[in-house]
Amino acid sequence: MNRKKVLEELVSGKISIEEAEKLLSTNHIEAIEEFAKYDLFRESRTGIPEVIYSETKSPEIVIEITKKVLEKKKIVLLSRLTPKHVPAIDKLGNDFILEYGTDDRFCIVKQKGFVLNKDKGRVGIITAGTSDIPVAEEAKAIVEMMHCEVFMIHDVGVAGIHRLFEPLNDLLNKEIDVLIVAAGMEGALPTVVAGLIDVPVIGLPISTGYGFGGKGETALMSMLQSCALGLAVVNIDGGISAGAMAAKIARRVNKRHDCNCNEGETSK
Repeated sequence: MNRKKVLEELVSGKISIEEAEKLLSTNHIEAIEEFAKYDLFRESRTGIPEVIYSETKSPEIVIEITKKVLEKKKIVLLSRLTPKHVPAIDKLGNDFILEYGTDDRFCIVKQKGFVLNKDKGRVGIITAGTSDIPVAEEAKAIVEMMHCEVFMIHDVGVAGIHRLFEPLNDLLNKEIDVLIVAAGMEGALPTVVAGLIDVPVIGLPISTGYGFGGKGETALMSMLQSCALGLAVVNIDGGISAGAMAAKIARRVNKRHDCNCNEGETSK
């Protein structure tokens, strides 16, 4: 039960003040067997939906947590999947809708018939190269789960900088609130973009690259050392982190916009 529902039931007299206090507690946790504790109100408290980090968990534990979460929620994201997880997750397809990312890197599991509204903001995502797409898709997934619309463009890195300008202009014409720029290798694209536009930019370093400074290390250091202001940076392959931050910014911008519009209507 979300906070709004709790307050409605309190006002209608269906629950007592004590019951409402218990339900609204920020520490309300539900144990899942002996291996996990599910924070029931994380989404209503922070705006970020449930994500199950799967890489270091067994398929059996991932499935058990997923089923428990979906007793209370309509949708959950399983991140950092490995090949051993996929057969177990596929079995959930009998009862839920499954949406895998490229290379089965992640999976969205949702209740049948559930449709996400995407009216809380607009987020752009740019990838420097095709190799960056799987991580960028993770960012897209969490942004959409936070009810924001996503616009993506791919393969416009600095090795062919002329490819960037027209797609970037198209994104700006869509009035995006924030932009995620994913790049591996030398990781230069976020700095270039941040120096061109007045929209907040989130740099997403990708673990492409080889040899000295490979696996995203140079991309991360390059973005951290950027001389372009207005650029924030997440960790290597942190698609979900980038997406969550972008959606929070977009939602905040649109919340303020809606408030200003309502105030304008009232004053007429």
